[in-house]
Amino acid sequence: MNTDISHDLQSQIIDAKNSNTALKIQAGNSKNFYGRQIDARLLDVSAHQGVINYEPSELVITARAGTPLKDIESLLSEHNQMLAFEPPGFADTATLGGTIACNFSGPRRAYRGAARDYVLGSKIINGKGEILSFGGEVMKNVAGYDASRLMCGALGTLGLILETSLKVVPKAEVEITLAQQCSTAQAIEKMNHWAQKSIPISGSFYDGENLYIRLSSNQPSVTSASRTIGGEILQQDCLFWAKLKEHQLDFFNTNKPVWRLSLAPNTDELKLEGETLYEWGGALRWLVTDEPVDKVRHAVEVAGGHATIFHNAASHLEPFHELNKALFSISRNLKDAFDPQYILNPARMYANL
Repeated sequence: MNTDISHDLQSQIIDAKNSNTALKIQAGNSKNFYGRQIDARLLDVSAHQGVINYEPSELVITARAGTPLKDIESLLSEHNQMLAFEPPGFADTATLGGTIACNFSGPRRAYRGAARDYVLGSKIINGKGEILSFGGEVMKNVAGYDASRLMCGALGTLGLILETSLKVVPKAEVEITLAQQCSTAQAIEKMNHWAQKSIPISGSFYDGENLYIRLSSNQPSVTSASRTIGGEILQQDCLFWAKLKEHQLDFFNTNKPVWRLSLAPNTDELKLEGETLYEWGGALRWLVTDEPVDKVRHAVEVAGGHATIFHNAASHLEPFHELNKALFSISRNLKDAFDPQYILNPARMYANL
């Protein structure tokens, strides 16, 4: 059945190439808010689902792009395993393909790695209608230039992901969250200080008043780390981190743009109006503000980072930080190689790509 679906998807892309018709790739539609909005013919991938191979003893799972993310997480949980990068879904309809295409990672990202770090291989259909396979299901197959990880964060602009192989990890024996009150400067200093030590941190979050540190490991390691960090144990911490990951906190319920700021973790508090939340040891900062786009991006650029409008309250705003000439040239060359007629999610990231 799914072989027929993959061939149908391939035929649709070939037809679009021949007629020079733009396609909008979509499955669960849980991340449509992210990136630029485009006007193109829908290419529905939602029926292309199912786990192809899962070997718990090998810590590897391979699934089709339309497979619901919650189904994969449920299957892994049955074997006391998980996706190490803790991806957000933003809706029950979230799929594996959308997760990888956006390269979304949750609170564990700074301590366990990003989605792309766990991609072992993938099968895609490029803009020429060719089915291509990259990597495999073992680490030795991903040496050299790894095109499978190139799909991570490309938002479908380089190819339609058909299936992906991921490395998975065992769940921790013990997991607790410690909370303590402190200032922003103290929170940044503490998160950076602890990150340099052998402490099993798997999540950090500062809301402007309270600093939350999640510890994940065996009992002796967690007990020892708890003494170092201090603070009060947070009850129902699983629900707390789930709400943060899925942007269900009141902070995200706004009509203003929600900015995603990527900075060096030890960067001081930026002088911008609005509310800020801190994750990933200070490297990820969520900002809700009415400040002009240019002012926000300039402040972040001066600090050595980049700024993305994650939730775009005004569709005319460009979501992604402008690329410099070198990066734009690389991006254009990749687009030309994978999708020379620019039919796959054209302009989803940048107007001229």
